[in-house]
Amino acid sequence: MTDVQASDAAAEQSAKTSRLHIPIQLRWGDLDAFNHVNNTSMLKLLEEARVRAFWRAGPGEEAPSTAVLDSGIEEGILTLIARQEIEYLAPVPYQRRPLEVQMWFGKLGGSSVEVCYEVHNDPASESRQLYARSTAIIVLVDAGTGRPTRLTQEMRDVWEPFTGPSIEYAHR
Repeated sequence: MTDVQASDAAAEQSAKTSRLHIPIQLRWGDLDAFNHVNNTSMLKLLEEARVRAFWRAGPGEEAPSTAVLDSGIEEGILTLIARQEIEYLAPVPYQRRPLEVQMWFGKLGGSSVEVCYEVHNDPASESRQLYARSTAIIVLVDAGTGRPTRLTQEMRDVWEPFTGPSIEYAHR
């Protein structure tokens, strides 16, 4: 799939699915010797987007409506990554404008969620660039027992509007 085809497919899917749009600022330390975002740094950027999208805001902070998880082990619920896959479509050069991470849910399970991501350049850019697509399976776990725990009705209610098709990867 060419970058143009991937971008067209992403635009078509985006029109069908409500997505979260989370701006994530690059740091100089995210780059490697080739002057683009290192593959392992991309996972950290996706983690940052996920935390901003799903963890409740602290005092004086703002968060999207999907931010219904309380952070910290003392809250009793952990969010653990069971699986993560990423497809790199183009190198991400350093840029002062934030990246835009678009997120939606491929599936809402009993105790797990499939979070889908697309990483784009800033929406204000002259031409849009899709850099990467990723999927993470996240399991809610009881911090005391280490066993999976069910999604709450509140989670389902606020996350359901952001469900859509799972990502189909080009090179499987």
